[in-house]
This record gives sequence, C-alpha cells and structure tokens, in this order.
Amino acid sequence: MKEEEKRNLEKIAVENGILDPDGSSVFVIDHEKIRENYRAFTKKLPRVQAYYAVKANSEPEILKTLYDVGASFDVASYHEFMLVYKLIENLPEQERQNFIWDKMIYANTIKTIGTLEKINQYKPLVTFDNLYELEKIKKYAPNAGLILRLRVPNTGSMVELSSKFGADPGEAVTLIKNAIEKGLNVEGLSFHVGSQCVNFQNYLDALEISSAIFKEAELRGCEIGAERNGMRRKQLDIGGGFPVSYDGVSERFDELALLLNSEIDRLFPADDYDILAEPGRFIVANACTLVAKIIGKAIRDNKNCYYLNDGIYHTFSGIVFDHCKYPLKAFKEGELETSTVFGPTCDAFDTLSLTERLPRLEINDLVYAENIGAYSIVSSTFFNGFLAAKVVHINK
Repeated sequence: MKEEEKRNLEKIAVENGILDPDGSSVFVIDHEKIRENYRAFTKKLPRVQAYYAVKANSEPEILKTLYDVGASFDVASYHEFMLVYKLIENLPEQERQNFIWDKMIYANTIKTIGTLEKINQYKPLVTFDNLYELEKIKKYAPNAGLILRLRVPNTGSMVELSSKFGADPGEAVTLIKNAIEKGLNVEGLSFHVGSQCVNFQNYLDALEISSAIFKEAELRGCEIGAERNGMRRKQLDIGGGFPVSYDGVSERFDELALLLNSEIDRLFPADDYDILAEPGRFIVANACTLVAKIIGKAIRDNKNCYYLNDGIYHTFSGIVFDHCKYPLKAFKEGELETSTVFGPTCDAFDTLSLTERLPRLEINDLVYAENIGAYSIVSSTFFNGFLAAKVVHINK
C-alpha cells in the first residue's frame, strides 16, 4: 500500500472512532475496486455472465453496487435471496420476474421445505444433486427451473467442496431423466472446482465432464434447456474458485481466462449454451481492508504479544473458515520483530498469528490487514459480547 493510501486509511479509521476507549475495528469497503474487479472478470471472460456469490460478502451496499453495473447473483439461502430481491422489489412485476428468472440462481443444492415453498412463486433457477432433493423440489417448488450440480475434481483448491456437493457423473443423466419424468424442467448443469483454485486442470476436467453429460443426455432422449429469447438454450454454470492474490504473487487469472475461453468455445457453442459463473472472492477479496487497534500488550517467552480489538471470532474468521492468512501491517515505522497476535476474546483459540513480523507497538497503536473482503466479516459473531467491526464504504 502506498504511503498516501496508508494515511487515508488511518484517517478513515480515526474519523470512525477506532481510538475511542471502546472503539471497534473499522472495515473499509472500496466500491470502485469492486467495480474494477467486475469489469475485469466480464472483459476477460466475455461469454460468461457473472453471478456474484452473495455468501462471500453480503453487505447490501456491495449488492447495490454490483446490481448497478449489471451483475447477476448467486444466493444460498432465503435470506440472501431476499437481500437481492430488495434491489428489485419496486420494479414492475414482469421486470421483477424476468430478473429472478434470468439473473439469479439459488445454487445451494440443499434447501429447506420452507425455503422451497417461499421461492416457488418466483419460478427461480435452483440446483440439485440427488434424488431426495429432487423429490422435495417436485413437491414444494415445482415451478423452479433445475440445474444439476456435478461432482468434479477439486484437487489443489484451498477449500474443497466435492465431498459435500455434486452428483457423480455416472448417475447424472439418470437424475436428469428422473426430473423430466416428474414434469420438471432441467435447464442445465453446474459444477464447482473448489474455492481459491490454482490448479486449472480442475476447470478443464469439469468442462469435459459436463460436455460428455450433455451429449449422453441427448442420446438418451433427455431434452435439457429453456426458451430464452425465442430459442431453447442450455445453461452451464462453471461455479466459482477464481483465484485471488493474497501474497502479492500474480493470481494468473489472465492465463485461466484464456484456457476457459478456448475450452468453452470448443465444447459449448454460443448458439446453444449460456455460460454462468459464481465469482465471490474474485470480486470482493481485495476491495476491503480492516484497521484494528492494539488493546493490550504482554511479553511471553521473551516475545511481544499483542491483543487486538478484532479476532478469529470476528473479521479474522476467514483464518479458520476460509483457510486464509491476512498478514498484519503497522502504520508505525520501525525494525520488524517476530510477535504473537491475539484477538480480544477469552478463548486461546482466538490467536491470529504466532509469527507476525511487526515493529514494536504500544497500546492504541493501529494495524491493518488488506485483502480481507471475502468470507470474513460475513462470518463475524458476537462471541464474548465483542462488537463486530464498523463498516465504512468509500467510492460509492
């Protein structure tokens, strides 16, 4: 971060009360960076419609910014569905319905009966991956369009998802046929290669698997797709996993985009297929920075130990749930020392790092963590009664 940016960040934190005796940490969201990331994604993957994964960061202001630039949305709960619905609730009924049908996907393969009953009226696009879920959808949300989620390789991804979700490719066409026999409309297929995927072979394998299943379904007489713009089109949702740089090393997205564009054009002709994706981390990870305050200090085993007003149970939850590390940096200059950093709670589990490189700091000094926008504040709790970070929006 440049010196001017650091000064501005520190100023924002101070203006928002971080130095008050009980001041919380400050979570700064840069909306221009979100717009830049969305533009980069859509420019480099021109055939892919970006359905922002709301679970990555569900701040309503982020959703509004993405809505304004034309994004679609991937939701995983009724609550997330309604967060997006609030953006369109004042549109005429037909425009609302068109938006839900064309720009939203309920991509959690397991849904409660109550959720299915509530969303059925909107005729949404929903995923499934097993017969039990299919029977639930038939009974409680028969108006939904269906996307079959496939189990594909997740090798080398930071967060593996294939053990929990996805139909085995060998049973895929049987599930599709079963859905059609129940009078349901199967619009296409989806997959997810795992979060923060740096093994691009996962994508290539998944595209080949998907293409083979579409062909097998056709051979077995299964009609997949829906009428869109006067043509029957199939949907392929290539999920998320698009990698983000957390350590200053290039995330190689340009290389991945070239591979995806080539394989998508080879396997899925534009006249027949719409291509969806669910970027979450890619859109928001590097658009947010956290500023925290040192509220306590100790020396243990001849090493400085610092206690922050934010921790594992709050904005740094991604250390546990997202298997991610957020290096801390200080506004104060000085020779770097190996330090231990704790969160504020009374749980020893609330440890951010045992080997953080920081200058010698004192109580009320400030530190910051960059690239903390995805799967962080969205998982913050109220454990021990400590407040979540104060959210501040810039460049809206």
